[in-house]
Amino acid sequence: MQSIDTALIKMITDHYYIKRDTIVNKIEYKGKTFYDKFERINELLNFKVIKEHEERKITVAHSLVNRFDKVENIVFDYNGRTPDRFWHRAQLLLREEGFINFTAYTSKTEGHLHLYVHKGHTTFNEACQLANMLSMKLSQRLAKEWRTFPTLDLPKEFNILALPYELYQKERGASWSKHM
Repeated sequence: MQSIDTALIKMITDHYYIKRDTIVNKIEYKGKTFYDKFERINELLNFKVIKEHEERKITVAHSLVNRFDKVENIVFDYNGRTPDRFWHRAQLLLREEGFINFTAYTSKTEGHLHLYVHKGHTTFNEACQLANMLSMKLSQRLAKEWRTFPTLDLPKEFNILALPYELYQKERGASWSKHM
């Protein structure tokens, strides 16, 4: 992952998370117990940390919710076996819904994707509702093999994603939006 790739999405960089081998925190939320293996580091996410993640020396995650309770991206965490099909269907749906900026990255596991849909300053609750709506519409066309973030089903501290590894596809709208 090069800095040019992550420039396509707006990440929160005032802190980051590092995956540890042991449980760092235990959280009770909506009657469930969550065990956290990611430790929050209250420092800027810098190139050195990103490079170590890229080399797979450490696993680094970034938060989707900033300190003002705003969300920049809605993310589909695709865990299926046909990323090309998922990308094509998601691309059609997002265009239909009026989204013109979205980017897919490969994740650690072969064939899995993180699809970032740029929404801009959106409240956490509104982003969760929008993510659920997009997921429901997409599940009418594909078998559901993804999770969406942010979500109200997890504590806010768990609305994090591992940094992507490399660019899969991107859509910036200029090529097709003029025809709409």
